[in-house]
Amino acid sequence: MQLQNVIIAHKAGDRGSKNLAEKAAKQLEQKGCHVMMGPSGAKDNPYPVFLGSTSKQIDLAIVLGGDGTALTAARHLSPDGIPILAINAGGHLGFLTEPLELFNIDTPIDGQNIWERLEGDRYGIERRMMLQAHIYNGDERNTEPESEKFLALNDMCIKPAAADRMLTSILEMEIDGEIVDQYQGDGLLVSTPTGSTCYNVSANGPIVHSGMAAISIAPICPLSLSSRPIIIPPGSTVSIWPLGDYELNTKLWNDGVLATSIWPGQRVDVQMADCKAKFVILRDNYSYYQTLREKLLWAGSRIRYDRHHTRN
Repeated sequence: MQLQNVIIAHKAGDRGSKNLAEKAAKQLEQKGCHVMMGPSGAKDNPYPVFLGSTSKQIDLAIVLGGDGTALTAARHLSPDGIPILAINAGGHLGFLTEPLELFNIDTPIDGQNIWERLEGDRYGIERRMMLQAHIYNGDERNTEPESEKFLALNDMCIKPAAADRMLTSILEMEIDGEIVDQYQGDGLLVSTPTGSTCYNVSANGPIVHSGMAAISIAPICPLSLSSRPIIIPPGSTVSIWPLGDYELNTKLWNDGVLATSIWPGQRVDVQMADCKAKFVILRDNYSYYQTLREKLLWAGSRIRYDRHHTRN
């Protein structure tokens, strides 16, 4: 990997990640690299400025924070195919991030610091499926979108929001033009395999391996015991209409961020995105199942029992 044009985004409001970003930027600039650095958070979005301020190829985005910071980077950088090195600096669970100790800008590991390792191609790339959504007027015969394209690495959520009370939504869902169900409850969640361990699993949806291509649909607190999650092929189109929304409260959320309002008569079409998020993997022993054990605190990560058998 060449390190000639690099983005560094740090978690807004976190002093530790900012200090680490400044130190990394200084080292890269001493190597002759052009660095663009800024905070990323709920009120700070540096990526339009980053992407608009250079005509050269961006070699790498270093993201210092937690999963939310990594999700924001993925939504903005994936269309351009920019690899993301997400480091857990100031984050919590860290499903999408590499351990902080591997971002060794001071102390070499196996004789190399992080820059030598990246320039020597000692890393892996994991490509993760994303979702895209558009808003349309009317039924599936109308193929002209009324909105921009919204991207999500974790999930698209259709649910109402109001400042003064909890709301119930009524949503109709089609898959590839066929009506599947009408849901009454808190909303409907359409997730990627990456997002299956986030809001989806809290809504009793299935955990899906991040290496798969599939779409998971889970009703959120449905007022029916027969409404169940479903997994569908990645080439499917999920169409969702709000029904009975007389107060105009239904919203589309991508990765937990408000995307747009959905008016009566409009539908949301959710599909597999035409781009994938590219994450840099530094761990030599990276294991998806180890991540599940550690982040979800499964018993195998805390209690060890002898198996009393050996492999041949």
